[in-house]
Amino acid sequence: MKNLRGALAALTAVLLFSLLSCSSGDDYFAVGPAKQKRETRKLLELLHREKEEGENRFILIQQIANNIINAGFPERLNLFLTSYVERNPKDPFNAYYLLMVAQNYKNAKAFPLAAHYYERIVRNHPDILIRGQSAHLICLRELARMEEKPEYRINHYKELIARFKDSIDEGSTYFFLAKTYESLGEWEQAVQAYTKFMKYPDTTIRGYADAQRSVMNLLAFHNSNKSWTREDLDDLVGAIKSAIATRDSRALTRLKAGVNFFAMSWEQEDSDANTQVVFDLGSFLRGSKVSYARNLDSDSNTREAYLETWGWSYRVPTWYLYFRKITYPGDPEINGRWEWAGIYFGEKL
Repeated sequence: MKNLRGALAALTAVLLFSLLSCSSGDDYFAVGPAKQKRETRKLLELLHREKEEGENRFILIQQIANNIINAGFPERLNLFLTSYVERNPKDPFNAYYLLMVAQNYKNAKAFPLAAHYYERIVRNHPDILIRGQSAHLICLRELARMEEKPEYRINHYKELIARFKDSIDEGSTYFFLAKTYESLGEWEQAVQAYTKFMKYPDTTIRGYADAQRSVMNLLAFHNSNKSWTREDLDDLVGAIKSAIATRDSRALTRLKAGVNFFAMSWEQEDSDANTQVVFDLGSFLRGSKVSYARNLDSDSNTREAYLETWGWSYRVPTWYLYFRKITYPGDPEINGRWEWAGIYFGEKL
């Protein structure tokens, strides 16, 4: 991606400078109605006369930029600003000028070029405040959003946390840092970032309505011994059937998932806090005559399965035991194993 950005930037510069060479210098930037053209020519003349880099030039460049963009020529504004920066590499306002270029490319959906200039600002130009906000902060936020390569995106998140922790939503940043690590298979780093995310319980993650609960469950599973998991679904179901048939409440309890085990009706939502209430399975098994279906339910598949049981000493005697194939890339020995993950009360809907 970085090579692509550089190539695109170089190609664009060559094309624009070629176009400029066919025009009469400042006239190329004097666009719009006649009055505005005259004003822009005058401003350009004043800019050429201004020998000191600093605020006087900044005011003139802002006025020229406004005229060009208001006339509807963002590509000419980009050339004007990038040409100025190349000729005046020590101007303290260069980060601001290149940020205007980056935003123009972003608005034109030329995201590789926008990213090229955002990164150029962060790496090559001192930070400045723009309407009270750090230019580098603006750039790093944009880079984190548009960067396609996760390894580069990680660097942007880490730099945001290291440099601007008081100006960002740190919880959200840790969450997306963790997601990016996870996409690369860097599980331990993902867990560390998720653990830091959990220190911000009030953080709301757009697009992840149940982020806190999901991460809490993930971390609980990560930190557990996972002794209840079985490599084979038939083996797990057979062990549960044996525990029910012999009314072995201890064996049945050992077979259920040690973390995130749920018990809910079919009508309840997964997000309902009451679905993970701890209860004693043995108390419902003892004194009951529980039976189970010979085969798994027809809705079972390669990722999840259901076993119908009935006769429980509970106000709803029919329970469907729910089995789930584990997705846990952090440990290849656990990933793909099976667990008895929960219970659905009542007849299937």
